[in-house]
Amino acid sequence: MERYEDREKGIYLRLLTHDDTDLIVAWRNQNAVRKNFIYQELFTREGHEDWIRNMIETGRVVQTIICDLATDQPLGSVYIRDIDRRHNKAEYGIFIGEEKARGRGIGTAAAKLMLRYCFEEEKLHRIYLRALSGNKQAIRSYEKAGFVLEGGLRDDVRIDGEYYDIIWMAALNPAGNAGDAPKSICV
Repeated sequence: MERYEDREKGIYLRLLTHDDTDLIVAWRNQNAVRKNFIYQELFTREGHEDWIRNMIETGRVVQTIICDLATDQPLGSVYIRDIDRRHNKAEYGIFIGEEKARGRGIGTAAAKLMLRYCFEEEKLHRIYLRALSGNKQAIRSYEKAGFVLEGGLRDDVRIDGEYYDIIWMAALNPAGNAGDAPKSICV
């Protein structure tokens, strides 16, 4: 992975390592982070090590750590998962683990950097995401980064006995694929 950085926001992305496990587990178990995920179970060290072994090391996931450019302090994580080489797409995910880094545009900047990586290095065509429809701050951030709302699913997930709507968003590689004509969605 090349070095992807945003000097204005003061961040860069680096690949996740085994040494980040305790930090990831601590971040993902914070209520402020966990409440915005569809999967809200508590993380464990063993579970994250399985994630590294079964997803990252097999190439199904590329996960990075968002770091402060001046101090190298980890701030959060951004990743793509379920990388599908046949259809050139992957699912996007992000979380800002450090409370002091939230609400400063770091998530939007990290999303733009990850999209650049996906399109330039991975040569993917489509990056999509699912979000709880009530997570308005994240949705605004995704839109600023270049994701477009594609649709929603009513009562799609059940969390703590309640059903929640999910929205789908995606960003397409601006370079497209040579010879491909634009396609429209049939309803």
